[in-house]
Amino acid sequence: MRKSREETARTRARIVATAAEEFRRSGIAATGLASLMGAAGLTHGGFYKHFTSKDQLVTEACASLMMSGTDVLVERARKEPPDQRLAWFVNAYLSPRHRDDAAHGCGLAALGAELARGTEETRDVVTEGLNHMVDAVASLMDPSENTDIRARAQTLTAGLIGAMTLARAVNDAALSEELLANTAKTLLASVR
Repeated sequence: MRKSREETARTRARIVATAAEEFRRSGIAATGLASLMGAAGLTHGGFYKHFTSKDQLVTEACASLMMSGTDVLVERARKEPPDQRLAWFVNAYLSPRHRDDAAHGCGLAALGAELARGTEETRDVVTEGLNHMVDAVASLMDPSENTDIRARAQTLTAGLIGAMTLARAVNDAALSEELLANTAKTLLASVR
């Protein structure tokens, strides 16, 4: 019995969503196709009905995960008064909750070093995702400032991603908490 196009598309989307989560949780290299397909509730043999290679899946999963996390945070930040939106975003991004849930957090912080060694197609998606995040951060900044908002947003974004990456990398809980709190405080002071 052949699957309908809609069912095939849903299955592919499920594989991409599972891959995005598994890659953020364990890393790209450490995530095998058999375990990934199992996590999606499918058999390993079905992978090649949807993708020609793991690299193709990595690119598609990255396209998905690069935008979604940023969009959720920005949408929530917009519920705050305008002068508090950026602070809300920074504090939510640099929270212990985000640190402890890499599987559902920022793909740039979870996979940055691996993505730097990815295919050109994947790096194109990463570039687009980073620009999306920078634009999102810029949209939360006060436009009445006479300084270059995009440059400030790039710096702020780099600080957010770097701090989250380091907070996850260290095995000293107190240091991890300090990195998050001190970076949030310093970044916010730098954009005022």
